[in-house]
Amino acid sequence: MRLSRKIEQAFGFVIAISLVIIFAVVAGVTVRNASAEGDESTNTYITEGAKFVTFYDEENKLTVKTEAKTVKEAIERANIIINTGDIVEPSLDTEINADNFFINIYRARPVIVKDGKTTKYLMTASYDTKTIAGQAGITVYDGDEIDFVPNKDFLETGVASVYEITRNGGRTLTIDEEIPFGEREEKDASMEKGKSEVRQLGEVGQKRATYNILYVDNVEVSRELVSEEIIKAPVDRIVAVGAKKSIPPEWETCASWARQAGVSEADLSAALDLIYHESGCRVDAANPSGAYGIPQALPGSKMAAAGADWETNPVTQIRWMSGYVSRYGGWQEAINFWYAHGWY
Repeated sequence: MRLSRKIEQAFGFVIAISLVIIFAVVAGVTVRNASAEGDESTNTYITEGAKFVTFYDEENKLTVKTEAKTVKEAIERANIIINTGDIVEPSLDTEINADNFFINIYRARPVIVKDGKTTKYLMTASYDTKTIAGQAGITVYDGDEIDFVPNKDFLETGVASVYEITRNGGRTLTIDEEIPFGEREEKDASMEKGKSEVRQLGEVGQKRATYNILYVDNVEVSRELVSEEIIKAPVDRIVAVGAKKSIPPEWETCASWARQAGVSEADLSAALDLIYHESGCRVDAANPSGAYGIPQALPGSKMAAAGADWETNPVTQIRWMSGYVSRYGGWQEAINFWYAHGWY
């Protein structure tokens, strides 16, 4: 009996310890999911739904799963601080449109640019020498040299990167310039009037231009364009503008037949215009010449190609008419021809 009691006590102790361990694991998992904390060893954070976004910030890497719509929103949700001069690629307003999205962050560093007796201090994330000079407000001409030199006063200034410009008497300047994109509208007969929709985003182009610089008293007073090269052509911004005409209530029945015959919403207005000019949308409309039906086919028996019920079915007649107007290029072209000639 004593042995049995000891076994029973030991068994109970094991069960109690197991329950404690299980509760601790469940509690830990629950807390982790609730707070969306990640595995510190992998720097991966987990939330519900959304997309995976990986940040490369200098030597640091961070992956999150976020519902952020843009790069800026993703950075803010990840509590990443962006300072003046830092570069984020892609840009902050870029939409996060992939299940695995990557964002690079280049941190600005202090830089000194020396141009003769002129010294400029700035914060920049760029390593392109011409870009750095431009950010410092210094123009670099063709033939000038920009050299990276060690900073002898590093301890005093705290700046390790120093760039010196050597002038070689150049008086031409080659720069990359933006080409603004144009904007054009396209009428959409399937869209209600008063509505519009961007069908294509505009993209800025780029050209490389070379100028001769004219100086007076060592001050630039004018530039003469010598040559230019288109590096990337701009892309127009296209906006669709609603041009759909309202259909009179008395035309709705005919419009329904036309839709059943396969006439698109974009062509519907032109199709009804032509139909009512020809026959008033009457299935049995007859002409002394022998023309018959909604399309005034001559002879009417031509419409048998669209169906055996061509004499009485308005949908069959309009379906045949759709094929007939293709010789003009479509419904709009057919009604244009009708207005010019009085027949089609």
